[in-house]
Amino acid sequence: MAKRREESEGGGPIGKLPEGCISHVLSLTTPPDSCRSALVSAAFRSAANSDALWERFLPSDYESILSRAVDPVKYSSKKELYFRLCDSILVDGGTMSFGLERSTGRKCYMISPRSMNITWSNTPQYWRWISLPESRFAEVAELLAVCWLFMSGKIDCRLLSPKTTYAAYLVFKLASRSYGLGPPRQLASVKLGDYALETDICLQDDEDSDDDDGDDDDDDDGNDHHQEEAQQRQQQRQQPLRDDGWMEIELGEFYNDEGDDGDVEMSLAEVNALHWKSGLIIQGLEVRPKI
Repeated sequence: MAKRREESEGGGPIGKLPEGCISHVLSLTTPPDSCRSALVSAAFRSAANSDALWERFLPSDYESILSRAVDPVKYSSKKELYFRLCDSILVDGGTMSFGLERSTGRKCYMISPRSMNITWSNTPQYWRWISLPESRFAEVAELLAVCWLFMSGKIDCRLLSPKTTYAAYLVFKLASRSYGLGPPRQLASVKLGDYALETDICLQDDEDSDDDDGDDDDDDDGNDHHQEEAQQRQQQRQQPLRDDGWMEIELGEFYNDEGDDGDVEMSLAEVNALHWKSGLIIQGLEVRPKI
């Protein structure tokens, strides 16, 4: 019994290892594994909470990233800082958000719509800029009506984690009366150096779309019933697919080798059918590690 108590308190053979040695071993695992190791013994618990360990899980340039934060990031330990960054912070004057992928500590960024190139976005009859409390950014872009849909954004690969496969996503919502965002499908593109990937995607299922011309004709009972079913499908479609309540669609993936290939460029376009589209609300373009 005394031997078991001694080992559980960190006094057994493994507990005699220097804390720095245990921290080094844990640094070769993952943040979740390190948290679980705190249950092994008092010695492991001390190492698993040490600044020396969590410094290794943080990006090597984390101090530079914190200096770019819109608001000061307060923390009492490197472990607390790590999990604070997993929730994302605004950087670069609020034009981007930065975060860590929780299970690996690799970098994630989201580009605000104001930093994107959105055709006609400053023409009030086509787009409007609004504030939503659930958005990371001060403003989001809402599509009122266009027939030519094009948007793009880019990010310097030096900001991302090297030797990492990333995916690019459009983060968006659909307004209750969205239409024209189904087939024909939109063209998504991701380019990095000599690498280019194009993919056909669809922001809205055809069966969930309202009439392409946005007509609100509901003069008879049949149309009333159709409108009710359409609203029910709309509510089902807008159930949150992300923890933050937004929807997302993957535009493509790319491999960031050493971060010396320049900017990764992402775009979404539907410029061929030229039918009217409405109801797309854009929070931004996100790049995060492909898990």
